[in-house]
Amino acid sequence: MADTETLDDLVRRVDPDRWLASRFIADAAARADVIALYAYNYELARVAGGVSNALMGEIRLTWWREAMEELAAGKAPRKHPTVEALAASGLDPLALAAMAEARFADLDEGPLAGEGEVLAYVDGTAGALAVLAARHLDASADPHAVKGAARAYGLAGLWRLKLVGRSRLPADWSRDEAAARVAAQLRIARTEVRRLPVAAFAAVAPAALAGVYVRDRIPGELEKKARLTWSVATGLL
Repeated sequence: MADTETLDDLVRRVDPDRWLASRFIADAAARADVIALYAYNYELARVAGGVSNALMGEIRLTWWREAMEELAAGKAPRKHPTVEALAASGLDPLALAAMAEARFADLDEGPLAGEGEVLAYVDGTAGALAVLAARHLDASADPHAVKGAARAYGLAGLWRLKLVGRSRLPADWSRDEAAARVAAQLRIARTEVRRLPVAAFAAVAPAALAGVYVRDRIPGELEKKARLTWSVATGLL
């Protein structure tokens, strides 16, 4: 992160889908908090690809986990813009620490063993992220109402990484199999999100892009904007 780059700039650069969805959060303070959450997710997600060995990855993830645990204990935030923003956000630091813990799985060698392990991983990463964002936007949001959407988007993201040799998906998952699993989660999500408060919908809106990604097509920014705008306006995925 460059010295002059804000967290909003960072998320726009490294997580454009969630950044675009965050533009539909009307409350500026809540939007800034969610952006801090997305910046934190990026910091965790990039650890495995930025270290030369698992031990270095463990050290970095432990730093983030302990930083969140310190916030939970009422200590002053560490001198890092993301930590400081999260400290001011009111987001549950223990839930944030659990997100860091889930990312230790990124340091394991070899693919995840079957659909059960894949879904458990997605629930602890993309799922936990969506739950935190949704509940921050509306405290009445049911965590179960975001599960299918988060799984669809998370699975599509893992498929995209598999194409460049970085995914933990089982080696025998073909594109058609991955697409079928994403489609199944989207069918579940379309029922679940009906229970989601309008204010919290931006937390799941990126799932509107999942079906496109798993077809090995990268939509342009105009298409992304159109799909996300339609999704938020209709409450559909």
